[in-house]
Amino acid sequence: QVQLAESGGGLVQTGGSLRLSCAASGSIFSINAMGWYRQAPGKQRELVASITSGGRTNYADSVKGRCSISRDNAKNTVYLQIDSLKPEDTAVYYCNAAGLRGRSGYRSDLWGQGTQVTVSL
Repeated sequence: QVQLAESGGGLVQTGGSLRLSCAASGSIFSINAMGWYRQAPGKQRELVASITSGGRTNYADSVKGRCSISRDNAKNTVYLQIDSLKPEDTAVYYCNAAGLRGRSGYRSDLWGQGTQVTVSL
């Protein structure tokens, strides 16, 4: 069974930094794109950043310039570095794998359980 496991969330002060990791486990042949989404209380889930297997990245306007996404294809792992954190970055951050091909078949979308990021004043 293919799963995503996130780590690295927690409580950070305004202006601090955080690095989130997400590893896909199971028998995986390839993953087209991996990314991070977040959902704050009372708000819809939104894209933070994504990266394709070829390294093409996409960032939300709200994190451009202070966020970096990277990926280790050999380890099926994606990382998200966020600097200059703001209270409005507080949310549950979810890892996503899109276009996953594995021994069990094709998955168009796979989500992790989420990790809480709280930015204090």
